[in-house]
Amino acid sequence: MTTSAVTSFYPVLCTERLSESVAFYSTLLGFETTYTSDWYVSLRRPEPPYYELALVAAGHETVPETYRRPAQGLLLNFEVADVDAEYTRLVTEAGLKAELPLRSEAFGQRHFIVAAPDGVLIDVITPIAPTEEYADAYQDQSGRT
Repeated sequence: MTTSAVTSFYPVLCTERLSESVAFYSTLLGFETTYTSDWYVSLRRPEPPYYELALVAAGHETVPETYRRPAQGLLLNFEVADVDAEYTRLVTEAGLKAELPLRSEAFGQRHFIVAAPDGVLIDVITPIAPTEEYADAYQDQSGRT
C-alpha cells in the first residue's frame, strides 16, 4: 500500500476561547482569516510560504467526543529574524506575560515563550550558533537541522 501525496498540512487547535484566540493569532502573529464560522476558523499567514493554522471549538460535534477539550501541552514555534525585537513588541509593548523570559540556549536558540488565550504556548525563536557540546547533534553539521 502506498501513501497518497500530502497536499497540505496544518495544525487545528481545539479551544474554548475561539474568538479571543482568533484575535490573538491575527492581531499579534499576523495571520489572516480564510474561513470563519461560529465553531471553526481557518487562518493563514499572508506571505509565502503561507503557513496555516486553524481553530475549532473544543466541544463541537466534529471533534470525537472523548477528545472535546482544549489543546494542552502544545508549543508552536515561530522562527523570526529578530527575537529581541519580537520580545519588545509582544511582551514590552503588547503586555503579554513572558512564560519563559528571553534567553539564549546552548542548544542553538535565542527565544522566549508566551501563552495564547487558548493555552497554547508560543515559542518565538531566532536560531543562534550552538555550543560545541550541542553542535554534533545537528544532522547537517551547520548547527541547525
